[in-house]
Amino acid sequence: MPGALDGLKVVDFTSHLSGPYCAMILADQGADVIKIEKPGKGDDLRQSPPFVAGEGAPFMLWNRNKRSIELDLKNPDDLATALALIDSADVMVENMRPGVAERIGIGYAAMAKRNPGLVYCSISGFGQTGPYSKRGGFDLVAQAMSGLMTINGPPEGGPYRLPIAISDVAAGMNGAIGVLSALQHKNKTGEGQQVDVSLLDSALSMCVYEAASVFATGEQPERLGQGHRGSAPYQIFPTQNGWFALGASQQRFWEQTCELIGAAHLLDDERFKVKADRVARQQELAELLTPYFQKETTEHWFEQLDALNIPCGPVMNHLQTLNDPHILARDMVAPVDHAIAGAGKTLGTPIKLSKTPGGVRTAAPSLGQHDAEVRAGLTENQRKDAAE
Repeated sequence: MPGALDGLKVVDFTSHLSGPYCAMILADQGADVIKIEKPGKGDDLRQSPPFVAGEGAPFMLWNRNKRSIELDLKNPDDLATALALIDSADVMVENMRPGVAERIGIGYAAMAKRNPGLVYCSISGFGQTGPYSKRGGFDLVAQAMSGLMTINGPPEGGPYRLPIAISDVAAGMNGAIGVLSALQHKNKTGEGQQVDVSLLDSALSMCVYEAASVFATGEQPERLGQGHRGSAPYQIFPTQNGWFALGASQQRFWEQTCELIGAAHLLDDERFKVKADRVARQQELAELLTPYFQKETTEHWFEQLDALNIPCGPVMNHLQTLNDPHILARDMVAPVDHAIAGAGKTLGTPIKLSKTPGGVRTAAPSLGQHDAEVRAGLTENQRKDAAE
């Protein structure tokens, strides 16, 4: 069944994670994504471990559903081919440092003249404007400068980096949202535009509780460790054999939890009467609740709490999660057949559409796998027009 973006042509000039992730989202929903790669080397993430049959596993995950062509953009003939692809495209995605695309000859202003309906997505560390725009940026730097590091980790100690590339992934998501928004405008007017997304903006945009606190109080929010800025108990608790997450954020959940674990006397404790009190004393509250949860196993508490519809869940590692029956039922683990590595698995798409479902159709391409068919898809006139 065709995806929602079937017929949409995307030229992908991106590497590493943020840009390829954006293009992957579009590809998952049916877009024809043509990935432009450096001859002989390709995307730098092809060399990122772990490897499967010599191919970088991270690259393979977020470059599925794409076609690959090798082009040296410093070579006039290859640049002409790239321009011909852009001329016939609906969307172009790039994540070069601002100014680099212009020097190559594929900057937004020039491409908009060639293809006025083009949606041109630029993802960078700091954006296309502002005093930091010319700097290079990585997830590490975005996490540091957005404030994310100062609120992550235990209450005491130095700043902590989230061990996932959250700024890259968020920027990729925002890029895809921006592209779809711009396509809606194009559908109404025929006019393309530039989508400007940065890692720093994307990281900051996730600090919603912290920004609200600063705007309301003018003070830096404290680091809470496992706590939450607006709810308690809302954190991880140790059990007899592991850990589980408890989200007893509503008053009735709090009352039911206390009754269940045998701590009904806390309901009459003036320190914890309402949510605001529990949030203000959440560390103290956690210390009081922990001994109760340590009396039973994670499985016991999950069964008991879930029966009361109190939000909760066991803390699972990735081996457990990727083999969980619910995850499998939701098609979040998908089979692929790679041209070099053979049969394998990848993550499924988290976006489920009822009438035009996206999904994993093809594995990530080997370097230059689709050179012949991509070039064959360009007419001689397109090549001549691009060269001129």
